[in-house]
Amino acid sequence: MRPLTKQILVFLLLVFSFSCLPYFLFIHSGHIGVGNGMGAMMVMWCPALAALATCWLLGIDPATLGWKWRPTRYVLWAYAIPVLYALPVYLGTWAFIPGSFAFDNFANPLGASFGFPSHPRATALFLAIPCYATLGVIRSTASALGEEIGWRGFLLPRLVGRLGFTLGCLLSGIIWGVWHYPGLLFADYNAGTKPAFALTCFTLMVIADSYIMGWLRLKSGSLWTAAILHASHNLFIQAIFDRMTAPTGRALYVTTEFGAGLVLTIGVLAVYFRTRRKELPSGESVSE
Repeated sequence: MRPLTKQILVFLLLVFSFSCLPYFLFIHSGHIGVGNGMGAMMVMWCPALAALATCWLLGIDPATLGWKWRPTRYVLWAYAIPVLYALPVYLGTWAFIPGSFAFDNFANPLGASFGFPSHPRATALFLAIPCYATLGVIRSTASALGEEIGWRGFLLPRLVGRLGFTLGCLLSGIIWGVWHYPGLLFADYNAGTKPAFALTCFTLMVIADSYIMGWLRLKSGSLWTAAILHASHNLFIQAIFDRMTAPTGRALYVTTEFGAGLVLTIGVLAVYFRTRRKELPSGESVSE
């Protein structure tokens, strides 16, 4: 067996084995928020544990995971890209689906929680959203990092070294998507669309995102770009844009991680980054 193939298979065996416990909790309770969110944090750190365990078992230097913080511009792009691909989807939905823009539903709880119930809109705009966009991303990175140490720190460079950029990103995206399936199919990790539609859109979205995150990871040599993009994606889509959107008409079939809108916008960016694959330094993927 080739060295990279062995490393990949050991990692996959461990990550799916480690994930059994949190997914049992999801399925048993029916909620991904089981344990006041500790179940979700547990499962998101399983890829990191699997990556570090694989390094220990096979004598791999953990430095190959890409810990260095490389040129800041790549991190800034990683932060901004989810806003760039999500905002057109939500603006279009709010403009063309009557009643879908529900800013008050987003703002009212924030006004109360910050102690300004009489001024919820101003609180949301000038206090809550800036806090989300800064402190919120830092907190979101704490969970996203657990996934990215495994998926983009360990797995992606080895898949690219074995299969090349196009197939490596494709396979990493498929694996990443399938890993989410227990929560999507047997718990409440779904915004409310039909399961087959949600499964299809989510899978295509994460495959497309894998090309963007993969390019940034390999171009910068740092897993932090993937972690920041992942954190920014979760924060702006789940905590801000989704909460501003009412599930009226066909809004859920366009927005959220389970709608068609993000598949299209992320897909366009994925094609763009794939066209720039020749810019990637060959040394950032792991060779046999």
